[in-house]
Amino acid sequence: MLKEFKEFIAQGNALDMAIGIILGAAFGVVITSLVNDVLMQVVGAIFGQPSFDNISIHWGKLLDGTKAEAASKAHPGVDKLYEHQIYIGTFITKVILFLIIAFVIFLVVKAINKAKKAEAAAPSGPSEVDLLTEIRDALAAR
Repeated sequence: MLKEFKEFIAQGNALDMAIGIILGAAFGVVITSLVNDVLMQVVGAIFGQPSFDNISIHWGKLLDGTKAEAASKAHPGVDKLYEHQIYIGTFITKVILFLIIAFVIFLVVKAINKAKKAEAAAPSGPSEVDLLTEIRDALAAR
């Protein structure tokens, strides 16, 4: 069983998948920072809000005391906390994050496909056997 596990881990597919997951997680952190620390600040400045987190749909009474403290820890950007609240601003931020990540992945895949297509279209030239045959024939002609 240990031998089979070693063979599985040594396979290219498992290793490629592990590398992809690690790189994907690191890429996600970078894109999250880009969205939260750069793009959302620009969008917030345009719309007059530094963050979309304050945008919420609420109903019910305003929370106070321990309930308000607990809710403010879960949603630190929200100014007023109500009994029932839908944090639509947080959702908007996550959708923007998803769209940016999807677009960047699209650009990366498009560039890789373009590079593969250019590599396949490039003329390969003569093979080693053809070159050796030409050299042999040139030496024989001397």
